[in-house]
Amino acid sequence: MSSSAEQNLVDGNKAYAASFTQGHLALPPSQKYAVLTCMDARIDPAAAFNIPLGAAHVIRNAGASARDAFRSLVISQQLLGTTEILLVKHTGCGMLTFDDDTAHGLVKKNKGEAAAKEVENIDFLTFPVLEEKVKEDVEWLKSKAVEEGVRVTGWIYEVETGRVRKVV
Repeated sequence: MSSSAEQNLVDGNKAYAASFTQGHLALPPSQKYAVLTCMDARIDPAAAFNIPLGAAHVIRNAGASARDAFRSLVISQQLLGTTEILLVKHTGCGMLTFDDDTAHGLVKKNKGEAAAKEVENIDFLTFPVLEEKVKEDVEWLKSKAVEEGVRVTGWIYEVETGRVRKVV
C-alpha cells in the first residue's frame, strides 16, 4: 500500500509528464547560476525567484547552509559551468529556533542511545541571527579558492510577504 506522499508523487507526475515538452534541455544550466536556499516547504524557488526550467541549479538544505552545500556548488561550477551563486535564507527559518544540544537531545529522546551516537558529531549549522548568517555564509564562500571569480550575493526571502531583499 502506498502512502499519500507516494500517491501524490505518482498522480502529480502523471499530469506533469502528460504535457512535458522540455526533454531537450541541456545538462548545464542555461543562465549559469546556482541558487542556494532552504529546504523549507513554504519556499517555491522556481516561482519565487523566477527560475525557468533548465536555467539554474537550485540547491536546498536546512538553513541554506553554504558549508553543507559546498560539494554541490563545486560540482555546479567546475563540472557544469555556473559562475554565480545567489544564497537565499529566509525569515521564520527553523534553524533559528534550536541549537546543536537541543537537536542531539531530541534524537536521543525520540530514537534512543544508538541513534544519538550516530549524530553525536553532527554540527547542525544552526544560527541565532538571520542577517548575520547570510553575511557569514557569503564571506565563507568568497574565502574559498575554488570560488575565485564566482559572483556570490546574499538575500533574505520573507515567507510572510514572498519578497526578497539583498543583504550583501
